[in-house]
Amino acid sequence: AQESLQSQSGWVPLLLALLHEYTTSNSQWQPYFSLWQDFRSLDHPMFWPEEERTRLLQGTGIPEAVNKDLANIHLEYSSIILPFMESHPNIFDPSLHTLEMYKQLVAFVMAYSFQEPLEEEDEDENGPNPPMMVPVADILNHVANHNANLEYAPQCLRMVTTRPVSKGQEIFNTYGQMANWQLLHMYGFAEPYPGNTNDTADIQMVTVRKAALQCARSEAEKQLVSEQWDYLCQLEMVGEEGAFVLGWDEVLTEEELSMTLKVLCMSQEEFKEYKEQDGWEDDSEEEENSTLSNEALSRLKTPCKKLLYDSVLLTLESYGSDLKAEHDLLYNKEVYEKLSRREQQALHVRYGQKRILHQLLELV
Repeated sequence: AQESLQSQSGWVPLLLALLHEYTTSNSQWQPYFSLWQDFRSLDHPMFWPEEERTRLLQGTGIPEAVNKDLANIHLEYSSIILPFMESHPNIFDPSLHTLEMYKQLVAFVMAYSFQEPLEEEDEDENGPNPPMMVPVADILNHVANHNANLEYAPQCLRMVTTRPVSKGQEIFNTYGQMANWQLLHMYGFAEPYPGNTNDTADIQMVTVRKAALQCARSEAEKQLVSEQWDYLCQLEMVGEEGAFVLGWDEVLTEEELSMTLKVLCMSQEEFKEYKEQDGWEDDSEEEENSTLSNEALSRLKTPCKKLLYDSVLLTLESYGSDLKAEHDLLYNKEVYEKLSRREQQALHVRYGQKRILHQLLELV
């Protein structure tokens, strides 16, 4: 039935197997599933009431990601899973294998599965490898400052420590270089501030366009911004749903942000010349190869700094609260301990993102 189980996620065969095995009392996997008897330990934002998700995570990018997930889960279940179950009534029962159970198993796969990385030459041609469940390997928690790594060997998986671990000390795996918003979205937890050295903050690409349009003083200047934006879209540097990603020490989408700032800050004449020459040939190699480190950001030309500054201010407006309010919540022990687990997790996500954005404000 492989053909009928093709999906955008590539997860359907594994999820069908889990649906069946999880509800079969004599499944050989029951000892494994008994660790998650009711999946109540999974506290992904997709299980939070929409009101709570919006209130606690506004501006973080998580509500939008969850809405996409839920739409995809509903579509996958109704268009692939249900027809397959109905054609195999001796194995599946839609009244038992419900959408709600399917959603829980999606979160289970999100939080506990492994995906073997592709060889570099396969990355462009194929989508990512399908996920797999690996009992025992999946019991290790994640921190950015981890002390073990997963290694894929032809016949087995190895969990290998990266430094000496003393008796009684916890062994931490890494799930990858994950920002707190990604950890909360995919795994249902965030690293307490300031532990996550891989944390990031996003500036939506369309926010930079909005900031440029706000600076335009005449219709002609607004028209120029629109033409420059269309040009950047053609170059695939920007898109309506894309984001520029900022880390603690540098911009992770440096090529896209450099080019966007440069083009949006050009005069009509400079832009015309730039297009005619397919980008200036005399861009020095040094400029092309420079990373947008914090130091490089502080050396940007004044118009680029201003555009970036305005874009950060607009981004900060998208959150429901300011940095000082978050700081008071986080560092007042009595107040912090009264917060629910969800409120604490969301706080670490928001606070880390805002600190990175405020750091950028200071740099420019």
